[in-house]
Parts: sequence; C-alpha cells; structure tokens
Amino acid sequence: MSELSVDHLLGIKDLTKEDIQLIHTTADQFKEVINRPIKKVPSLRDITIANLFFENSTRTKLSFELAEKRLSADVINFSAAQSSVKKGETLVDTVNNILAMKVDIVVMRHPNPGAGVFLSKHVDARIVNAGDGAHEHPTQALLDSYSIREKLGTLEGKKVVIVGDILHSRVALSNIYCLQKLGAEVMVCGPATLIPTHIASLGVKVEYNLRKALEWCDVANMLRVQNERMDISYFPSVREYVQQYGVNKELLDSLKKKIVIMHPGPINRGVEITSDVADSDQAIILNQVENGVAVRMAVLYLIASKIQRND
Repeated sequence: MSELSVDHLLGIKDLTKEDIQLIHTTADQFKEVINRPIKKVPSLRDITIANLFFENSTRTKLSFELAEKRLSADVINFSAAQSSVKKGETLVDTVNNILAMKVDIVVMRHPNPGAGVFLSKHVDARIVNAGDGAHEHPTQALLDSYSIREKLGTLEGKKVVIVGDILHSRVALSNIYCLQKLGAEVMVCGPATLIPTHIASLGVKVEYNLRKALEWCDVANMLRVQNERMDISYFPSVREYVQQYGVNKELLDSLKKKIVIMHPGPINRGVEITSDVADSDQAIILNQVENGVAVRMAVLYLIASKIQRND
C-alpha cells in the first residue's frame, strides 16, 4: 500500500493498521534524512501549510514547523491569542480567510473535541489534527508507537501501560487505538477518579496499583496530571499522588525485568517520574522527540501526496 486510506488525519480511530504501518515505514526514510548533514528534501516544495494553534503548545508546534521546513513547504503560523478569534470571528471564517491565501494543509490544535472533524466538513483543505481538547492527538500516538517499534522491534504481543491522568488525556485515547491496531495489549493505571468510567469497553485492562501495572508491562507511558483541564480536585494532594503513582529509580530497579519508560511531555519532574528515571537509559523520552519530527514529516508527505494525485 503506497497511500493512506484517509484524506485528513483527524484521529487514529479512522486509520487502518496498514495506514499506521505506511506512516511508520515512511518515517523510517525521513529519520535517515534528518540525520544527514543536509537535513532538507524538496518533497513539499509547492505546498503551503498553515499551523493554527488555538491552545498553548511548545513541542508539538515546534515539531510540526520543523517537519514542514525539512520538507521545503511554505509555512504560515497562526496563534489564536493574537488573532481575530479574540474579536469574535468563528472558526470556519478564520480558516476560510486563511484558505483564501491558497493554503493546502491546515495543522490545527483546538480546545474543543471534534474541531478537526467539523472543519474538514466545512473547508476545502486537508486537516491534520494536532490535538482536539481531551479527545485525540493522533501524531503523538503515531510517534509513541514508532518509538516502541524502534526500541523493541515490534508492537505485536507487547504489553503497554498508560499511567496517570487518563480522564483528561487525548494522548491516552489515541495511544489506546493505535497500540491495539498494531497488536499490543493495553492497560491503564491511575487513581479511580482519573480513569473514565467505561474505559474497559475499549478493550483495555484497568489497574489501580502502580507496582502491579509495572510488573505486568514491557513499556510504561507516563502521563502528566493535566491541572489546566481540572475544574475540581481529583486527588487529595500532589504529594499523595506522587506516593501512589510516581515512578522513581528505586521502584524501577526493584522490578524483575527492565521496562521502557516513555513520556509525551511536558514532564513534571518529581511528580509522575523523578529526574533519575527521566534521565536513565530505560527512558526513551528524547528519542520520542526526535521521532516526532520524522513521523510528522511522514504524515504531511502522505497527506500532501493525495492532494497532488487528486489534482
């Protein structure tokens, strides 16, 4: 298979296993490119990409921008804080104004779940979802699964636990879909208040004891507590959360086997993981950041190649 089955990347739920594998094999080629002395290829020289971020972002925005520039695309950046959105303009109007400048692909992060799906139905451009509220964050799941594949060789039959604030996390949902499609077993672990009520219906195991979860898994993906999405207190104190669900080197060394530690960032050092865990040889956190650029290059290249074919 040489092209994606979808025109937009709105969520992992819409992708097939073959789509994910195609993105991964394409990312392999781009990873080789970004490790060369000259890190640029002319693949998207005639494509214009708009980055629309209606929510704060550091890593994702930088990663997409770098991926676009490595592919020689023309890039325009839009930040909602300094835009007419503040003056009452609607999302569709904002995007249509940008499209009037002849933009081919829109990379969008938005606080409302489903914003990308809504936009894909109302505007004439390809949409790449860079995170929509607490719903999905597809490129993060693609780079996480790519990083596990790079480290362990395959995801088939591997056991992955996602630890922390599952309730507010778009990373968790996209990862669950992606890992299952690639044949991995998935468990979620965290305080009962931060685990969605019906999550077991997605076919994941639920565990409230961190040690048991770590004994079971091959890979632990540690999520941060998303205080900015919390309107009430979900646990008594940060100190208590750390005691129950924080991973330190002592806990890691006491396990019977060496497990891989991941984190989508930003890390709250000393909360979900301690510094000695984040900087240990079991952590692949910086590999994830490097792989993020290659995976996003692959996504943009494959989405753009469908525009060029359809033209």
